[in-house]
Amino acid sequence: MLSPETLQALLHFRRERDWEQFHSPRNLAIAIAVEAGELLEQFQWMKDGESRPTAAQRDALELEMADVAILLSYLAADLDVDLDAAVRRKLAVNAGRYPVAKARGSAVKYDAL
Repeated sequence: MLSPETLQALLHFRRERDWEQFHSPRNLAIAIAVEAGELLEQFQWMKDGESRPTAAQRDALELEMADVAILLSYLAADLDVDLDAAVRRKLAVNAGRYPVAKARGSAVKYDAL
């Protein structure tokens, strides 16, 4: 989650450039999906068993992660969604769906536990 100061800096950056006109919820959701694809691209040619980026890949990964976070922050701000509260609520939902006794060490979806 972003600090309130960082969020305000992002919103100021966007407002100064008059980009709100391009940031409908639909367009932001599409942009998030595109940027998530660019994040995934950083892992595209890793060998089987590799899960950690090299030092050279890390900078690109951080920038792609930032793009996703920025766009998600714009969407949340525009829709008056408290991301921190939404994440805590989802964590509670997932705790019910994935009780430790059944889910520990398992990648099975909650409806198949």
